[in-house]
Amino acid sequence: MHPTLFHIFGVKLYSYGLFVALGFMTAVWVSQKNAKPHGISPQTITDIFFVILMSALIGARLLYIVVNFESYQSNLLGIFKIWEGGLVFFGGFLAAVIVTPVYVGMKHLAVWKLADIISPGIALGHALGRIGCFFAGCCYGKACSLPFAIKFTNPESLAPIGIYLHPTQIYAVISNLVLFFILMALQKRKKFDGMVFLCYIMLYSLFRSIIEFFRGDFRGVFFFDWISLSQGIGLIVSLIAFILLIKLSRPFYGPSK
Repeated sequence: MHPTLFHIFGVKLYSYGLFVALGFMTAVWVSQKNAKPHGISPQTITDIFFVILMSALIGARLLYIVVNFESYQSNLLGIFKIWEGGLVFFGGFLAAVIVTPVYVGMKHLAVWKLADIISPGIALGHALGRIGCFFAGCCYGKACSLPFAIKFTNPESLAPIGIYLHPTQIYAVISNLVLFFILMALQKRKKFDGMVFLCYIMLYSLFRSIIEFFRGDFRGVFFFDWISLSQGIGLIVSLIAFILLIKLSRPFYGPSK
């Protein structure tokens, strides 16, 4: 589509970087709105998202490099060019899940409650970020002949040129938008802290695993010839989230008989 939006004094403005930035700002804004009724200051949310951003960028980039290391062996400087695309969400997710609770605990804040507050914003921000993938042509789909198939023609695109493909980036946008509305509805009906966040990672992992079947880009090692690394991680994360949902719900619903 349009990997580069325009040039300003010899500097390129990349679509991918723009939409990732817009997604991040949207996630912060929505989370600040969600935090207000709980008496949590906007600055606290901003600080938390800064920690999430830094840990997620590093984790997402590292996993992408691990999966695509052969592409960087002759171009090590390319490792740092994240504006050209090349992030794996689960790498960022795992890094953020490890680092952010440590930071939140140091600030003496409730981890599960905060996780519930920021989950809808992250889903909406992720939807915007995936629009950047669409413009850049990364995370592209397999060849298909469906009526809504898309064809990339820009030579700068990361997707194959002149071939009709599954619009997997748009699938990701739609799934994250659906997830955003589900999470916003759950926030008003949640029974315990952590419910919204665990539903987020469980549903996202399932949606992502389904979309992976239509992806056509290289995604590293496959297990049993059909499960990609991201699908494997997603299924494990989804199972862990489901188990935690059951465990955390027991004090509310009472012991099973």
